[in-house]
Amino acid sequence: MIIDSADLDAQSAYKLLIGSIIPRPIAWVSTLSTEGVGNLAPISFFTVVGRKPPRVSLSFQPRSDGTTLKDSFVNIRDTGEFVTNMATLPQIDQLNRTAFEFEPDVDEFDAVGLEKEPSVAVKPPRIKGAPIAFECTVEHIFSSPDGLNNAVWGNVVRFYIRDDLYMPGGRIDFGAIAPVGRLAAEYTVVNNAFETPLDADVLREHAGRRMERLDRKDTFYSPIDTPAWSPSGSTTTLD
Repeated sequence: MIIDSADLDAQSAYKLLIGSIIPRPIAWVSTLSTEGVGNLAPISFFTVVGRKPPRVSLSFQPRSDGTTLKDSFVNIRDTGEFVTNMATLPQIDQLNRTAFEFEPDVDEFDAVGLEKEPSVAVKPPRIKGAPIAFECTVEHIFSSPDGLNNAVWGNVVRFYIRDDLYMPGGRIDFGAIAPVGRLAAEYTVVNNAFETPLDADVLREHAGRRMERLDRKDTFYSPIDTPAWSPSGSTTTLD
């Protein structure tokens, strides 16, 4: 099937993008408002954009109403600081709850039962239990003409790496982490690794095989087909 993007509205294009660009890493972003209220948000439009200085990119859409800026972006814009925490399987339920659109005066650490860990170089705290975190300061903000879609470039000024993960030579023992990524509107856990070439028997074993669902839902289930889903990336229910 060939689809002309000019024929798509924003929601239809978003569905194709998030179902095709997979898996996506999740930046579990912690920020503080100018009043000092803690905010958390899982951002899967997230990537690396530089190494000297180390720099990451976050992209923000508005809330599910299509017009209100997300608290996490407002906090980053107003304070110039944020922390990206690594999303892992042990904290996945709390991560998912932070996609809910809490009111701006609600401290989301308290709301979902997470502890704060003081950062070293920025005011927003890290998430206690997250194995890796980047403390960041804003380098640049790119905004759409309507001001509703925004991308942030942040310079990593401090790396937090859990001691047991930092290996000789400065590499990360990623095999001990159980990182979680984003598919379309669902999650996936990274639990295998390989180099090529793979044995032909291994390739045949995996050819055409559907992903295993850890939640035991129907094989063709998708939260995109439910009323709780919105193209904002937020959720409208805490269930």
